[in-house]
Amino acid sequence: MSVPQLNDEHRGEEILAVLDTAFGELLAADPAAFRVKFRKMAASAFAFYRGTACLFYHDLDAEKRGGPYLDDRTSRVWIHGDLHAENFGTYMDSNGRLVFNVNDFDEAYVGPFTWDLKRFAASMALIGYAKALSDEQITELVRIYTAAYRERIHALATGAKSDEVPPFTLDTAQGPLLDALRDARSLTRFGLLDSMTVIRDFERRFASGGGAVELDAAARYKVLAAFDGYLETLPDASLARPDSYRVKDVVGRRGVGIGSAGLPSYNILLEGHSDALENDVVIYIKQAQTPAVSRHLTDPSIRDYFQHEGHRTVISQRALQAHADPWLGWTELDGAGQLVAEVSPYAVDLDWGDIDEPEEIAEVVADLGRATATMHAAADDTSGESLVPFSTERAIDAAIAADEEGLEPLLVDFAHGYGARARGDHQIFLDLFRNGRIPGL
Repeated sequence: MSVPQLNDEHRGEEILAVLDTAFGELLAADPAAFRVKFRKMAASAFAFYRGTACLFYHDLDAEKRGGPYLDDRTSRVWIHGDLHAENFGTYMDSNGRLVFNVNDFDEAYVGPFTWDLKRFAASMALIGYAKALSDEQITELVRIYTAAYRERIHALATGAKSDEVPPFTLDTAQGPLLDALRDARSLTRFGLLDSMTVIRDFERRFASGGGAVELDAAARYKVLAAFDGYLETLPDASLARPDSYRVKDVVGRRGVGIGSAGLPSYNILLEGHSDALENDVVIYIKQAQTPAVSRHLTDPSIRDYFQHEGHRTVISQRALQAHADPWLGWTELDGAGQLVAEVSPYAVDLDWGDIDEPEEIAEVVADLGRATATMHAAADDTSGESLVPFSTERAIDAAIAADEEGLEPLLVDFAHGYGARARGDHQIFLDLFRNGRIPGL
């Protein structure tokens, strides 16, 4: 760990400055949403870590000038940007197959591949600490993750066949990953619609309450105009029938989660692939945010590649996630880039609450290492985008091969060092928050 050691007072001022840079404008516009966000972050060191990718990349800033395993290629790989242990779950791919993989691409960007590995490793140190695992057990988990990542990257770089590196599906997953997929399979579109909508006069509409905000005519018009722009960004294959895009209803929502505080969003109810009401589709339009990592990577060729943050989020997800959501697209609203995607009935996040035994945690962590490698390998010269015009798996494989023994100790050292830093930062943040030291709250 190369993060400079600061006393609590100085570190507190640094944390406040970073939070102001990342969230200042949104916080000023909606302080109530950030009180909710920050209270969720106050609950645990891991929740604080989840909500402060901005602080993580601030601390890694010096490494943008180089670092182990980084060269001209491995420093510009498509990365997830917020790869922690809870950003994995299920989704229904465009082929109708339930898959367990990395999710939530709001922070995705192009940068050093090791930054994803470090962010995940530190998250495992925090989860391990919260589960009262010893330092030796945490070390072993990070080693297992790293070894699984290394093995899968090498297999992909050397031309492994698809049956040798299969995705995590109902047929191939095991343990908690399979449990998540089975939970997702038990969910239904009707269940989602029943929780969000009602049927009035033989037509489905959004239900009032539950976070839904009624829109006036002017706001509704703006959202529908943005929806028209979104349709132009969809692949032709997304059109299931001529009236698949008939809008039935629109409502506003306001994000109050750890990652979406203060960001305006909207839900749109659409005609499904048949006249049956249980096939209706709910999509969301959400203002996309500036990814934390982008503030510390200033390559203009990367920054200028994207029209806006909504475009960046979608292009990144399509690059990183094979067979992405067919409803995934982008648009603009009030001059800001928007992400558009389906509110999926089949999304189940990996639940760490009941994963407690070290042996079971180790099996899960190994699978997450393989999933990370597959993600990094997907977004390259074969992804259809010109921003990363080379084979990322071969570039990463070659970089690691140059120092085969160094990657595990690098990530182990970082996990322990930054895990301890995050726990200390959480306590500093908690004291700042409860004593009224965060401006605007």
